[in-house]
Amino acid sequence: MNDRVTIAVADGIADVRLNRADKMNAIDPAMFEGIAAAIDRLAGIAEVRVVVLSGEGRAFCAGLDMASMAGGGSGLSLDDRTYGDANLVQQVAWGWRTLPMPVIAAVHGVAFGGGFQIMSGADIRIAHPHARFAIRETHWGLVPDMAGIALWRTLARDDVLRELTYTAREFDGAEALHHGFVTRLDEDPRAAAMTMARVIAAKNPQAIRGSKALYTLAADADSAAILRAESDAQGQVMRKPNQIEQVRANLEKRAAVFVD
Repeated sequence: MNDRVTIAVADGIADVRLNRADKMNAIDPAMFEGIAAAIDRLAGIAEVRVVVLSGEGRAFCAGLDMASMAGGGSGLSLDDRTYGDANLVQQVAWGWRTLPMPVIAAVHGVAFGGGFQIMSGADIRIAHPHARFAIRETHWGLVPDMAGIALWRTLARDDVLRELTYTAREFDGAEALHHGFVTRLDEDPRAAAMTMARVIAAKNPQAIRGSKALYTLAADADSAAILRAESDAQGQVMRKPNQIEQVRANLEKRAAVFVD
């Protein structure tokens, strides 16, 4: 992992920050590599129960760094499926969805183009009311290709997605909330995200991971597969040590102590 992304882990929470503040966290080739490496690293840290994703400086992420791409593009292959179904370009957004633990995005400033797609990969998105959003790709003569189409289908109506994609217009936090792109608005998105993360981190981590896996499956699977998966997931947590500890802690009115 390079210096484009920082990770600090404490009390079961991974504080992950896009770290290119001087460029409003715009995505250059090094940022693509840094985000993908951060996702890989997080997937292997058992003690991480929830991730909070934010951007340093004035913005969450301004999208592609067009200046760095102008000399001939990113140099990244769109054909190589180096991350399962995804290529590297898609992984920086889709990878958050595939992590086993929940991801909360805290969004301020702008989330344009690729930044909007990265935000969309989070399970929960908390935004400043004055944050600015855009599906920006057609402004540059491009199509959204960082997993946005696969992510947005569970968030917003088809006609809304088409209008915002075809026009590439900006919209604010209130409109993003109305369409379903963000979960809630807050004057301090990162503080709100950390508060929520602490609540989630205090729950049985196996139950939280199992629940996320079920919601991820629900986007593609038929009812029979989802019903079977629910039963399987419950069987993996019911009467196991962490589930028993959750019940005891609730009854004894104390914080639970889990094994990750």
